[in-house]
Amino acid sequence: MSSTDVRTEAEDSGPSGYAAARLRLLTEGAQSGPPRRAALAELTDDWLSGLFTAGADDLRGVSLVAVGGYGRGELSPRSDLDLLLLHDGGDAGAVAALADRIWYPVWDLGLALDHSVRTPAEARKTAGEDLKVQLGLLDARHIAGDLGLTAGLRTAVLADWRNQAPKRLPELQELCAERAERQGELQYLLEPDLKEARGGLRDATALRAVAASWLADAPREGLADARRRLLDVRDALHLTTGRATDRLALQEQDQVAAELGLLDADTLLRQVYEAARVISYASDVTWREVGRVLRSRAVRPRLRAMLGGGKPTAERSPLAEGVVEQDGEVVLARAARPERDPVLPLRAAAAAAQAGLPLSLHAVRRMAAAARPVPTPWPAEAREQLVTLLGSGRPTVDVWEALEAEGLITRLLPDWERVRCRPQRNAVHLWTVDRHLIETAVRASEFTRRVHRPDLLLVAALLHDIGKGWPGDHSVAGEIIAKDVAARIGFDRDDVAVLSTLVRHHLLLVETATRRDLEDPATVRSVAEAVGSQGTLELLHALTEADALATGPAAWSTWRASLVADLVKRVAAVLSGDAPEELVADDEAPTAEQERLAIEAFRTGGPVLALRAQTEPPGESEDKPSGDPEPLGVELLIAVPDQPGVLPAVAGVLAVHRLTVRTAELRALEMPDAVDGSVLLLNWRVAAQYGSLPQAARLRADLVRALDGSLDIASRLAERDAAYPRRRGVVAPAARVTVAPAASHHATVIEVRAQDAPGLLFRIGRALEDADVQVRSAHVSTLGANAVDAFYVTSAKGVPLPGEEAASVARALEETLRG
Repeated sequence: MSSTDVRTEAEDSGPSGYAAARLRLLTEGAQSGPPRRAALAELTDDWLSGLFTAGADDLRGVSLVAVGGYGRGELSPRSDLDLLLLHDGGDAGAVAALADRIWYPVWDLGLALDHSVRTPAEARKTAGEDLKVQLGLLDARHIAGDLGLTAGLRTAVLADWRNQAPKRLPELQELCAERAERQGELQYLLEPDLKEARGGLRDATALRAVAASWLADAPREGLADARRRLLDVRDALHLTTGRATDRLALQEQDQVAAELGLLDADTLLRQVYEAARVISYASDVTWREVGRVLRSRAVRPRLRAMLGGGKPTAERSPLAEGVVEQDGEVVLARAARPERDPVLPLRAAAAAAQAGLPLSLHAVRRMAAAARPVPTPWPAEAREQLVTLLGSGRPTVDVWEALEAEGLITRLLPDWERVRCRPQRNAVHLWTVDRHLIETAVRASEFTRRVHRPDLLLVAALLHDIGKGWPGDHSVAGEIIAKDVAARIGFDRDDVAVLSTLVRHHLLLVETATRRDLEDPATVRSVAEAVGSQGTLELLHALTEADALATGPAAWSTWRASLVADLVKRVAAVLSGDAPEELVADDEAPTAEQERLAIEAFRTGGPVLALRAQTEPPGESEDKPSGDPEPLGVELLIAVPDQPGVLPAVAGVLAVHRLTVRTAELRALEMPDAVDGSVLLLNWRVAAQYGSLPQAARLRADLVRALDGSLDIASRLAERDAAYPRRRGVVAPAARVTVAPAASHHATVIEVRAQDAPGLLFRIGRALEDADVQVRSAHVSTLGANAVDAFYVTSAKGVPLPGEEAASVARALEETLRG
């Protein structure tokens, strides 16, 4: 039976005819989704129009109006009927009688009804007092009666909404935030409320309201499909339960999936999560734009007065090569060319996360449309930018979601598609698989001071559950995937082996600690054999804690932490059976070029510099696009006659010139045939933060001034720091300084793990100078956003520091860095 036949049956048979036609439409028709909702709304319109006509007689100045979801024509099988009987203030008794003639038949059929009787003035007044009423009236649709009365109300309500938008939109945003706090995020809930949870139908309606204000608009791509998908699921939920419910309970998910023709409940949840993610991201972008417009409107009159009526220009602060901050967002620089720069998406994402700023929607879409694939294996910069992004803490989540919304994540990491929006049917887990992986990276960023290789920790956090998209044991599948991914993103063979071990055994420590007898030597030996080395054990311990904390409150406790720590201590004792290797060979012979520079520096009494490009051999992978060597940065060799303050002076000059230190080594070289003469050799690998490298002559001139005290590096860096974009609301893990026991027979080794920042090495060098110790060797490396530095220091007599003095120096250095 066609929808026309159904309407005719309803008109011919009155209320009982409507009920039969409605039942037939919901149970017999092959149509579902938008066609069925539209047909149900049209059927209901015809029935209510007949009730209105029969009850109105010759009454004028009255109309029947659908509002809210019914006004939008989105009638699900058990939806309320939201109705407004609008009148011009005439015969109150006749209007009341007409209302009864309409409301009672609706109630008699057992349909839920939300009704009101008002004049246009009363409707506008109520809307001004109640935001929910105003939102419902924005979707007002005429059903029967005086069309002019309805059109006048619609025009007035829309005008009121647009005029009051600067006041009402912040109220609406607060209402959405409060609802999200109560109901949670739809894209992660195992029993979600399709309407009230964040990313649900209420938020989709709020986005329509924002668009109606003409103040801002939501990203439209995919939004209509996401809304339709949630409505389809709600329709199926109503039909399978026979109730007006929006909560998708666990026991009903299989039936709802079958009603929709889906494979199973997991497929259903994944579709719901994908829709919710689209709506949530659109909400984030839209409310950010609303805030920007409202701030601009508030500031513009003052700026115009100050600038004499001219149009103000938004400031653009550089963050990285091709990336700038503008108006509270990270955007692409005017000279950026995504089509020529495959690393740009990762660089922009890392810069945004480090600054605690959102990525501009326009920037993400431009990169998604134009950026070329990253070469395989990834260049060093791409890998470093990924690590920086993962190590940026809480801001990583929003930046990652922005990339994922435009398909950039699965383009960078194709294996991500299998875990994207994948539900976890375990009450312990708070998140979907993909969000859990990002949350683990966020947690792992808090532990980067505890490990020697924070880059491996962060990548292992990202990949540890990647096997959950495949059948079988996810740890076994994940080991294979992690090995492939790690090789593709450019880790060497040893690092690939460590990462695959971490993924394969990421549950080993917690499962062994809670399920096995730790007093049994065989238990500890088996763990030691699986882990293999102290370094891997250190990483696995941090990954275990990060994974548990990212799972949920029930997954980690003081008791579990103590058991795991006890196991780690026992395994470390087994692994330390071999003699520890020296961290660094202090007596390594200098190269010919280093020796030449040292002789010249000793002869002239001043610093000597040499800059040269540093490359690595081409990879053996057939997937590598060309055989050209890959640039790794610039090697900077410096020789300076031994004197106080060399390390902070060099580090400060490089920071002033916006050079990032990726690796650095410092050593003293005794000069032959010289009485008490030595030269400090510094071998650095540096890269420009953005722009080109400075000339060697300029670096040398500034270094000379820094050494003689005429260049105030501290003031110059303080000025830069004051203008540097702040990490909004982001607190980096505190610096950690430790003394490595027995790491060297000739010096005391002080290890520093801290958030990399402009001038960090300068601050460390100056603090060590203030502590009156001699830096005999320094080994600096930057892993993503983390600086991992080791300083070999001695007393003025050239011997290792006594234990208490070494601890005091470490404490003082840590206080300096934390301050």
